[in-house]
Amino acid sequence: MLVAVQIARYIITFSWLYHGLAPKLIQIAPLEQLMSASAGLGEELTYIFIKAAGVAEVIWAIVFFCFYKVKTVLVLNIVALVGLLLAVAAVQPQLLVEAFNPVTTNIPLIAFTVIILNVVHSKNSSL
Repeated sequence: MLVAVQIARYIITFSWLYHGLAPKLIQIAPLEQLMSASAGLGEELTYIFIKAAGVAEVIWAIVFFCFYKVKTVLVLNIVALVGLLLAVAAVQPQLLVEAFNPVTTNIPLIAFTVIILNVVHSKNSSL
């Protein structure tokens, strides 16, 4: 089970890191622009919001990687992923049926987090 936990840890960390860097910090993706602009912010505030979200996701990737055994971090990861999924459903629900959508990314990441939570915090864990 230790291997499964490490694979889940690396996948979750990579996902947060990639989604913070590629579509937000390196170059703003059109879908990021669309979703953020849906909040009704002006162009400049939307830009700042996207960049801040990218920084937050990179920081969270590092926090998750380092503290993946801390129950609070695992629960916060689940809450964040559910929250982001609900946010997309609220502001751009049509994105939920597109290819590579938040349903197909967030739900597996939630499942990986639950695996880590169950293995690391089980009474018989040898970690």
